[in-house]
Amino acid sequence: MLLIEYFDKGAQLTPDRIFLIEGGAERTYRQVQDSSHRIANALARAGVEVDERAAVYSHNCVAAVECLLGIVRRGCVWVSANTRNGVEETASVLNNTAVEVFFYGAKYAAEARRIMAMCPSIRLAVCLDGEDGSHPSLEQFTAGAAAVFEGDFRKSGDVVTLFSSGGTTGAPKGVMMTNLGWSALVANIYCNYFHEAPVQLIAAPLTHGAGAFLLTMASMGTINVVLPGFDAVAVMESIQRHKVTHLFLPPTAIYAILAHPDVRKYDYSSLRFFTFTGAPMAPDKIKEAVSVFGPVMAAAFGQTESGLNSTFFPPGELAQAIATGNEARLQSCGRVTPFVRVEVMDEEGRLLPAGERGELVVRGDQIMIGYWNNPEETKRASGFGWHRSGDIGYKDKDGWVFIVDRKRDMIISGGFNVFPAEIEKVVVSHPAVEDCIVVGVPDEKWGEVVTAVVQLKAGRVVDVDELKAFCRERLGGVKTPKQFDVWQELPRSPVGKLLRRKVRETYWSDRDRNV
Repeated sequence: MLLIEYFDKGAQLTPDRIFLIEGGAERTYRQVQDSSHRIANALARAGVEVDERAAVYSHNCVAAVECLLGIVRRGCVWVSANTRNGVEETASVLNNTAVEVFFYGAKYAAEARRIMAMCPSIRLAVCLDGEDGSHPSLEQFTAGAAAVFEGDFRKSGDVVTLFSSGGTTGAPKGVMMTNLGWSALVANIYCNYFHEAPVQLIAAPLTHGAGAFLLTMASMGTINVVLPGFDAVAVMESIQRHKVTHLFLPPTAIYAILAHPDVRKYDYSSLRFFTFTGAPMAPDKIKEAVSVFGPVMAAAFGQTESGLNSTFFPPGELAQAIATGNEARLQSCGRVTPFVRVEVMDEEGRLLPAGERGELVVRGDQIMIGYWNNPEETKRASGFGWHRSGDIGYKDKDGWVFIVDRKRDMIISGGFNVFPAEIEKVVVSHPAVEDCIVVGVPDEKWGEVVTAVVQLKAGRVVDVDELKAFCRERLGGVKTPKQFDVWQELPRSPVGKLLRRKVRETYWSDRDRNV
């Protein structure tokens, strides 16, 4: 099947059910479906061919969703473009993928003009919410277009999306996902998240995980409450007002909600699945989240290259691990989902037995077919016939998967291998700490010294010696950071992931200046 057909299944199932809620505006499945047909017809009328690349440069909104569905319906390839990225980075992404069609929001018109000036391949630009010079509004662009699109038939193996990899460790790459890959994702989502009447809150950017959840859950007839971006109060209010059942956020956003003084004043009883993925979450924070939101927290391991949920830790089992005091189990990201394989591999390509650490590798239909126009990186990520995640982990004898850390983030201090994620989980469990990044800092004696950079909760102060004692009790001497630095705000990517490389560069560049 094609990706767009899963949305059409939702429209066929519940045509008059609300599909999108944005502020006071509501759009039904039938209305959004008609809009996507008109956009597809308008693209064809403008001479846009199948397989051409098209981007939507906007905050989360109804028009952005309708455009991405229209792009896919036409048979074009949707390229994700995040407005929180810098203009030059966005232009680099669009140039790399040779984007030809560019939808943008009026709020970002100035940035859009700069991007288009740097991207000669763009030949058609449409402003979503108003005419902008020579660029028509979306309403003007689709005027007179029919609400039924009868276009070219696509195949399951055709590329349909080009999301950018996270970019937390370097330049983003275009991840080629096919219709078949999306079908496998839909199947896994159905297995893990099915609900009779789902109401999903879209608070993270549509250009990444939130957009994937919206697309894969559409066939269930899901109502989607769309926020323009993440805001802790708006998330809490929306859950209560719209009786949200499904929500996805990265751990750092969950930490921000938990740190808010009003977090326990809202009604979260409608929640059924509150999923965290993208980074490990400290067990103490998981317990706190369950105490606030109820037994609804769920963990997953996924990447842009391998889909949302290669593993899944269901809410019921996670709550049970807390109730029975199974601290070790809380460190897991779940068990392997039905439509993929996840194994542990050594450097020579050998699959390792239970308990042994190595690189987590994934195989299945939901894996990317490669990076756009980047055969070298594709080959590197696809060694021995598996997708190489770059994550170090292991599986226990019962099949639970554990992530130790990113392979490239390992610190070697005094001859010992130290994994930052293990330390970060401990540091953020301190009641004064909101978030933390651990890096290795150059040192003549130790090679690298373990350094923790922390962001404190609003209004909190903490003594460095107290933090050291707190960590030493839980980690021992080797892993306890020798240095703690407090920053007012830790660097984050446009999708909210902590940027370890930005912190690391600060210390290593200081070293370089002193040489």
